[in-house]
Amino acid sequence: MSYQVLARKWRPRSFKELVGQTHVLQALVNALDQDRLHHAYLFTGTRGVGKTTIARILAKCLNCETGVSSTPCGQCAACCEIDEGRFVDLIEVDAASRTKVEDTRELLDNVQYAPTRGRYKVYLIDEVHMLSVHSFNALLKTLEEPPPHVKFLLATTDPQKLPVTILSRCLQFGLKNMTPERIVGHLENILGQESIPFEGPALWQLARAADGSMRDSLSLTDQAIAFGNGRVSEQEVSAMLGTIDQGQVMKMVRALSSGGAPEVLSAVASLAEHAPDYAAVLDDMLSMLHRIAIAQAVPDAVDNSQGDREQVLELAGNMLAEDVQLYYQVGLVGKRDLPLAPDPRGGFEMSLLRMLAFRPEPVAIQVPQSSNRESVIQSEASQPVLPPVDPEPEPASVEPVTQYVEPEVSITTPPAIDVAATEVQPAPVFEEQQVTQAVVDQPVIESVENPLPEDFAPEPSQPMEVEVPPLPVEAYQEAEEEDDVPPPVSTYEAYASELASQVAVEPEPVPALIEDEPPQTVKPEERVSLADLDVQSWVPVFRSLPLGGVTRTIASHCEYVSHSAGRIDLRLDSGRSTLYNDTHRQRVEKALSDYFDQPLRVQVEIGQVQAETPAAWRERKIAERMAEARSSIFNDQHVQSLINQFSAVVIEDSIQPIGNVIK
Repeated sequence: MSYQVLARKWRPRSFKELVGQTHVLQALVNALDQDRLHHAYLFTGTRGVGKTTIARILAKCLNCETGVSSTPCGQCAACCEIDEGRFVDLIEVDAASRTKVEDTRELLDNVQYAPTRGRYKVYLIDEVHMLSVHSFNALLKTLEEPPPHVKFLLATTDPQKLPVTILSRCLQFGLKNMTPERIVGHLENILGQESIPFEGPALWQLARAADGSMRDSLSLTDQAIAFGNGRVSEQEVSAMLGTIDQGQVMKMVRALSSGGAPEVLSAVASLAEHAPDYAAVLDDMLSMLHRIAIAQAVPDAVDNSQGDREQVLELAGNMLAEDVQLYYQVGLVGKRDLPLAPDPRGGFEMSLLRMLAFRPEPVAIQVPQSSNRESVIQSEASQPVLPPVDPEPEPASVEPVTQYVEPEVSITTPPAIDVAATEVQPAPVFEEQQVTQAVVDQPVIESVENPLPEDFAPEPSQPMEVEVPPLPVEAYQEAEEEDDVPPPVSTYEAYASELASQVAVEPEPVPALIEDEPPQTVKPEERVSLADLDVQSWVPVFRSLPLGGVTRTIASHCEYVSHSAGRIDLRLDSGRSTLYNDTHRQRVEKALSDYFDQPLRVQVEIGQVQAETPAAWRERKIAERMAEARSSIFNDQHVQSLINQFSAVVIEDSIQPIGNVIK
């Protein structure tokens, strides 16, 4: 006997042998058992999902000699002839080869005659969407009111091309694509009964290559058996399909999670030995990152379509959510730019290195301890910038200043100047708070390489009028409250920096998220001891911890429970525990151990918080400051005058507290 391919040998012969399509089987089984049969059925779906198979099983159920039921005997003459494809009352028509209206009329001429052998005359029209418009019109009347002994079973892969008049006359069943898990389970059953050795990863590759079609998976399995000389192995299936091993993709994602460029380049070098399609590799990596992001958001929603669900969950716990999103976005851009690269491997490597280069690192920002906000801004933004010096500078006279030009304030650190090799002449000193006239000389830098003549003396420049604006009244009031009077402006550089800080720097908005607040610097003598740690002191302790990103957000929603014997118990709000994993607990544990200067263990339980968390404390403080700001606006005499005299209206959304430091 000649060899029969797996797709035909293992074609289901009853509803019990069918894999998947439960929603279709349930309707058909109930209709057969309750004798509620329709005269026309339409089965839609992609190739190889069971449309023709279900139609043949339905024809067998209708014509079984034991009676109409959902479980045909499979032994009678009708069942055997249907399985063998020679039952005279099952008319199978390929609509793709019989599209003319003459073919349809010839087919319908025999509808009125009773069946020869069976109970029903069944017309199985495959790829029915290929019929012409005239053929559909000729079929309409018969399809709507056929004789009692006729059943129409239509199958198509493109139901959109069917006229609405045809769809309205049929019961339509949409067959779903097969999932990789279902295909792998079916292949394991078949290969086990065929006594063919196989490897699990090889079956997963075949299932993914089948793209939802059970028939395609069986055809690929036939090809893999022939390619592997009677066995199905992972390496040979990869060579046959031209795909890369998913272990290589997993290896590269692990290297990205560790943040090591040598590991990433080593993984690429190992991958390059197989001459892969780097665009396809990027697709696989993006698919992996997508599944990791789903695992971080909803762990139970991760599928096992590639047989690596546990590994995906492990990577989701070891990677930060913001890193996964960054890698995914960089990968999308890298895939777009890959054809522009000099060679595919170089473009692929640059995409991976770009992921590492833009990976955010948690940085603890030290906030300067200052009495008021203006002095903090002045210390950060008022760095004097020395003018460039020519080899032979000429004395320049300063023209009278008629309009103040806003200086450019640079927040970058100026380059270091070798004090031993340079000598800067100080600028002339102004009279304190009473400067009305000054002579400004060009600062001279004496260089070792280009020394100036000893007899060089700059000519005096023309005097200029300088009007010194008084400091804001608010600055003096705030300084008096803090018992700290601002120092007088004594040099030209300090005067310019003071103007720059008043003109160029705008107040920052009040931060709305807890992670926007940098860790607070606390002196050693002001730190809370472990013995004094309680619900109230947990907030200042948290604000001093050098945490960032998602870890800081999660820790801010934890409340203090208790501590004993080198262990601190915290409770995380259940509504904020979606992204929590053990990595965050370890970071909090290390930060608390460094704060209290002793090894500690941190236990985090998830539940309903009862005490005030740092996040709730911060929200309360922001609300209090906002209430104070609104009260000060509405109680202001000038505002009340504008409202009473000019019918002014205060836009409450525009009210913001001054400053962004919550104490």
